[in-house]
Amino acid sequence: MVEPGILLVDKPRGLTSHDVVARTRRAFGTRKVGHAGTLDPMATGLLVIGIEAATRLLTYVVGADKTYLATIRLGQSSTTDDAEGEIVDVAEPAAVSGITPAGIAAHLQALTGEISQVPSSVSAIKVDGRRAYDRVRAGEQVELKARTVTVSRFDVLAERSGDGHLDLDVIVDCSSGTYIRALARDLGAALGVGGHLTALRRTRVGPFSLDHAAELENISEASLLTPAVAAGQVLTAIEVSADEARDLRHGKRLAGQAARVCGALAAAIDPDGTLVGIVAKRGQDMKSSMNMPEESR
Repeated sequence: MVEPGILLVDKPRGLTSHDVVARTRRAFGTRKVGHAGTLDPMATGLLVIGIEAATRLLTYVVGADKTYLATIRLGQSSTTDDAEGEIVDVAEPAAVSGITPAGIAAHLQALTGEISQVPSSVSAIKVDGRRAYDRVRAGEQVELKARTVTVSRFDVLAERSGDGHLDLDVIVDCSSGTYIRALARDLGAALGVGGHLTALRRTRVGPFSLDHAAELENISEASLLTPAVAAGQVLTAIEVSADEARDLRHGKRLAGQAARVCGALAAAIDPDGTLVGIVAKRGQDMKSSMNMPEESR
């Protein structure tokens, strides 16, 4: 029997997130595998994988904030806002050499905080039931609506001058749904020279860090986070008695216990250290929003 758990994987470049899920299914001998947040084939880094009943926890991970390391090339624009597209515009070398650290800092500041962002047309966003990138590949013109995202950190770590371009290594802390390709595009546009992404690596998803991720070729030997441990990292964990655990599993409310839930949701852990489920406030009561199978620890 396959034990449920959360697997942290360092996705290599050139593979889709679905490819990683497929390899995980083979490695663990189960079809019940999912992931919390897609990484493009060009991108590398942390992919959070759920196995068996732990896939139920992924919905609580998808919306977590994230950290990325990226390289932005200023002076060139591409059809996809990243290195996988065709270069369609190249700035004059004098314009690129005229970029100043103060100018970069000012435009980074403008792209920090709560901002309105138009996703790249080759994103995975669905338009009338089809992915935007599928429509673009089919030759359609796609215009996506702006969405509000939060960029809490957008800092330059290093810069390198190239042949008519300037590369910036940056670190970005952002809300779920933020497109780093769009940040590269918008920074280049604001500086008047164009820009696109040449490298992207995700280092954090909520409480989960790339430091604890397994290489893809070693996932069959990787240690899984139990549902209880993983849920306790994503949400506040609260201990419940055996009687309370039984009532929650049977769909009963715990009368007058809402104050034990800090925030909107919490992870209820029974005396054996098993995740009972995710609980929420219902008036003055506590009630389960999602129950785990009883064998899931």
